[in-house]
Amino acid sequence: MITRLLPLLLCTTLLAAPARAADGTAEAEKRLKTAVGEVLAAADQSRDVPGLIVKLRPILDRCLSFDVMTRRAIGVGWRQFTKPQQDEAVKLFSTLIIRTYSRKFTPGERPEITYKPATTPAPGRVEIPTRLLYQGGRYEVIYRLEQAEGWRITDVVIEGVSLVANYRSQLDAQFKNGGAPAVLAALNKSVSSTP
Repeated sequence: MITRLLPLLLCTTLLAAPARAADGTAEAEKRLKTAVGEVLAAADQSRDVPGLIVKLRPILDRCLSFDVMTRRAIGVGWRQFTKPQQDEAVKLFSTLIIRTYSRKFTPGERPEITYKPATTPAPGRVEIPTRLLYQGGRYEVIYRLEQAEGWRITDVVIEGVSLVANYRSQLDAQFKNGGAPAVLAALNKSVSSTP
C-alpha cells in the first residue's frame, strides 16, 4: 500500500515546491533577510546617526522602492505632479524615510527578529510578517514586497499601521490645500526638521 502511495506523495511534493518558487515567496524572503542583515551590519559599524544615514542610503535604495512608496503616499494627486516635481518628491520622501529609520537604532543594540511564513496576497506581491524584540519592546512588523526589477519593499506595516498610508493621510491633506507645491513644501519642512 505504501509503495503504491509513494509515487503520489512524490508528485505532490514535487508539484508543491515549484508552486512556492513560482509565487516568489522564497525569493522575496531571501531578499528581505539579506537586506535586513545588511542594515544591521551597517548599524553595528556606525557610531552615530549621520554616519548610519550615509551607510544605509545605498542599502535602502537597493531594497526599497522609493518611487512606488512616494507615489502611493501622495495618492491620486501624483498624476498632477510634473516629472521634475515627482523626482523632487521621491528624493525628499526617501531622505525623510532614511533619516527617520536611522534614528530608531541605538549603537551596540541589535533587535531579535523572528520571520513568520510569507503570504502572497496577489501575483507579484508578498507579505512577510516578523516579530521584533528591541529595547524591551515587542513589535509586529509586516514587510510588503513587490516584484519589479527583483523583489523590493513597497510598504512596512508596524503594529497595524502602514507607513505609506500614514504619510498618505498627511500628504493628501497638503495636496488638497495647495497641490504639488504644498506637498513639496511639507516634505521639505519634514526633512529639515529631521536631523
